[in-house]
Amino acid sequence: MAGILIVEDDNDLREMLKVSLLRRKYTVLESSNGKEAILKLKPALIDLVITDIIMPDEDGLKVIMKFREIKPSIKIIAISGGGKAGPANYLSMARALGADEIFPKPFSINALLSKVDEIIEGINKN
Repeated sequence: MAGILIVEDDNDLREMLKVSLLRRKYTVLESSNGKEAILKLKPALIDLVITDIIMPDEDGLKVIMKFREIKPSIKIIAISGGGKAGPANYLSMARALGADEIFPKPFSINALLSKVDEIIEGINKN
């Protein structure tokens, strides 16, 4: 089964994503910030990363760059509310750094889960 790492500092959102992904029978790892995520990265176990952008202790842009360096084939979904600047600038940077998909907060959990399924199906076909 596909492994997904959720990197999100909002405990409630991280838990909701985790429960939703577990219901779909994915293996789920979680981190509350970018620094922890980089330390937890197990390239052999993780196929997809869902990362927030604005977080303490290493932001999601650093996560994207580091994961692309360690495992170039990893799929990445960036999510962001964007703080005071709004999500567009941060998500544009995330896309430029290698995020495969971007979702501005608030987003539809069903839309995100559909995109996760689509990405994992694509990985499994290759």
